[in-house]
Amino acid sequence: MLQAPSFIEDHISQIPALQLLIKLGYRYLTPEETLEARGGRSSNVLLERILKNQLKEINSIEFKGKEFAFSDTNINTAILAIRDLPLQDGYIAANQTFYDLITLGKSFEQNILGDKKSFTLQYIDWVNPDKNVYHVAEEYAVSRSGRTDTYRPDIVLFINGIPMVIIECKSPKIKHPIDQAIEQHMRNQQEDGIRPLYAYSNLTISLAVHEAQYATT
Repeated sequence: MLQAPSFIEDHISQIPALQLLIKLGYRYLTPEETLEARGGRSSNVLLERILKNQLKEINSIEFKGKEFAFSDTNINTAILAIRDLPLQDGYIAANQTFYDLITLGKSFEQNILGDKKSFTLQYIDWVNPDKNVYHVAEEYAVSRSGRTDTYRPDIVLFINGIPMVIIECKSPKIKHPIDQAIEQHMRNQQEDGIRPLYAYSNLTISLAVHEAQYATT
């Protein structure tokens, strides 16, 4: 049986957003499931177990009329490549690297039938979108840089275990809810925040019940 969202009473804008995303085909993951998929580490923002499975599922090597799987070494190296984005060079450089990886893929050498050649591995199947997997998580706890506590974005959307969209939801009962949601996004991106998560963010959304604003990278 699939788990249902917790539907925290105070998050009256979060509930319909989760319901809509689930109807659109995103599979809901509990906080416990997301932590397990991250190897039990809240400092890890990728759902690496899901990512590893998908890299194997959507990729293969066509060579001399036969199909071969990428080696475990190449799969693990591909995960390292997308995990270790150059955040030290700034958000733009990190997100550019991420963009290149998910749009162009990454080439790996592999020995097939005695021939060593380069083959391209894709992180997302853009030709057959139904072969990707889509997940939604709420209260996604990520360790803050240099601290022991966490920040928890309200909703995070994943494609093949990669966090692509971050959503902050605010109650319309508070004053200037969208402004407060934007401020929370900005706070999360400070040096003592959760910058590694935002390096993957192609879309950030600030949401109340009847209004929303978004930003793209």
